[in-house]
Amino acid sequence: MYFPVAGIEISPWIPPLVAFVISLLTSMGGVSGAFLLLPFQVSILGFQSPAVSATNHLFNMVAIPGGVWRYSREGRMVWPLTWVIAIGTLPGVFLGAIARVNFLADPDDFKVFVGLVLFYLGGRLMWDLLRPARAGSASAAAEKRFEQPSGNAGQGVGPDKLARVTVTEFNATRLAYEFCGQRFVLSTPRLVLLSLVVGIVGGIYGIGGDAIMAPFLISFFGLPVYTAAGAALMATFVTSVAGVAFYQALAPFYPGLAVGPDWILGLLFGLGGMAGMYCGAMLQKHVPARTIKLILAAAILVPAIGYIRKPFR
Repeated sequence: MYFPVAGIEISPWIPPLVAFVISLLTSMGGVSGAFLLLPFQVSILGFQSPAVSATNHLFNMVAIPGGVWRYSREGRMVWPLTWVIAIGTLPGVFLGAIARVNFLADPDDFKVFVGLVLFYLGGRLMWDLLRPARAGSASAAAEKRFEQPSGNAGQGVGPDKLARVTVTEFNATRLAYEFCGQRFVLSTPRLVLLSLVVGIVGGIYGIGGDAIMAPFLISFFGLPVYTAAGAALMATFVTSVAGVAFYQALAPFYPGLAVGPDWILGLLFGLGGMAGMYCGAMLQKHVPARTIKLILAAAILVPAIGYIRKPFR
């Protein structure tokens, strides 16, 4: 099957299968999988124009609702956190899209940028896993209580309401919620500022920001992965809708460059991703938090090292 915007030919069953496998693994950590789907498109499929970023946003639009619905059904969505992230990320996505088209249209420059972003994300997650201070944190305590002593997660508090998120405070300066007997407090202005930076990087990359925001929520803000995942995914859905619209609006101004998304390819990726994210959200409570983070760190660092090294060979 030929995809005219991407300029590639591939069997139609490959995109949804690849997206399903990637999203199944990454959605457990609050990441849609778009950050790994982009290297697949760039290196394996040869889709290297700015339109690949727009197509990645389209993938998020289609794929994310399945995972979010599952997290919401299980009471692990921190909705105020979602909207604060989205408010900060939206303007950043627009700025990132402009930067992508004007300054990183060259495939080699874009690969270096992608490699550096991925390397930072993987490094942050690995540091979070290795630092000893994590053991006594509130997030570690909540994750431990959510998990069974036997190692099977998600049943540690049984049907108790403590396994569900309870928002206790939300205003212009502070957001607080409780989960598994632990209280988590965040500065709303700091979160908005961080989200703006994340939105710029995510807009350039075409990931909507979840792959950057989820590690930040876990590492810097100390949130448990079981509650950070849903919020990061939903905020990414909102920003990805805006990203697709903005890339499509930019397309007429760059007639010699593929800028708008490849709609057919993006929908195929999205359908596979939707199934993968739903299954990942359903399986998350059965997988220990440390295992989820190890999977994410490894999946991020492998392509990162490849992209950073290649331009300098």
